[in-house]
Amino acid sequence: MNGETPPRPAPATQDRLFALLAELGIETTTHRHRPVFTVEESRDLRGLMPGAHCKSLFLKDKKSVLWLVVALEDRKLDLKALGAIIGSARLSFASPDRLMEYLGVIPGSVTPFALINDRERHVRVILDADIIAADIANFHPLSNDATTAIPPGGLLRFISHCGHEPQIVDLSGAGESAI
Repeated sequence: MNGETPPRPAPATQDRLFALLAELGIETTTHRHRPVFTVEESRDLRGLMPGAHCKSLFLKDKKSVLWLVVALEDRKLDLKALGAIIGSARLSFASPDRLMEYLGVIPGSVTPFALINDRERHVRVILDADIIAADIANFHPLSNDATTAIPPGGLLRFISHCGHEPQIVDLSGAGESAI
C-alpha cells in the first residue's frame, strides 16, 4: 500500500435508494417537483401531499461529532437548547464539504435517506418524536427535486438497515429561534 486513503464509494443514487426501500418491503410514494431549498419553498409545492413534512439539519459539535437532526418543518430549534436536549455542546452547521463526504448530498437535499451513504456510521441520528407519531413522513429522496412519503415504521427500518440507531427525542422544547 502507498499509505493513501482509498477513495470513498460514489454516493447512492435515487434508483439505488428506491431499490433498497423495495427490498426492505417499505412502501413509499414519490412526487417530483422543481428543486426547493427551504421549507418555505416546499410549502408552495405541497399540494395534496399528506403527512408530516420535515426538515433535516446536518450539524457538528465542539468535538466534531456529526449529527443529523430530523424535525417537523415548523419546529423551532435553538442550537444551544437542542445541544442540551441531545447531550452535546456548541452545535453549528457542518460544511457542505462534510455534508457531501459523509451523507453524499448537497445543501437543500439533507434527508434521513442520505444515511444510505454513511456506511461507516459517523453520523448520529436524532428524530423528532412527533414524526414517529405521524401516519406518514415526507423527505427528499437524496435530491431536492422530489419528495418521498414513507410510514415512520418504514423510516425506522431503513435507518436501522443502514446501521444507525436513532435517538427519538421530544424536540418541542428545543427553543424559540427558528431554523
